[in-house]
Amino acid sequence: MFDRRTSQVDSARAQGAEREIIIQKGRAMTYLDVAFHYEAIPGETELRAIDSMREVYGIRRVQFNEKDRTVRVEFDASRMKQDAVAKLLRQAGIDIRETVALM
Repeated sequence: MFDRRTSQVDSARAQGAEREIIIQKGRAMTYLDVAFHYEAIPGETELRAIDSMREVYGIRRVQFNEKDRTVRVEFDASRMKQDAVAKLLRQAGIDIRETVALM
């Protein structure tokens, strides 16, 4: 028997994303995590732009890992796609490269 929910979770994991479903005021919100490698270390200007990025409806959290040079963004997948998250990071001045597979 085909279970659509299992298929969606497996699909999200295959894309390197973690998935969390939250019910809020009777509406399901699907949160995904995506991570990107970045080249140049973000400065004060870029970090301020990232802080304002959190005001975008659908962005839940942004975390940097300086050791691995990755930035991880948790976002509402029912409102935006991974490409839109990448575009927001680039607009903030983050020199992102490839997507990182999340385990």
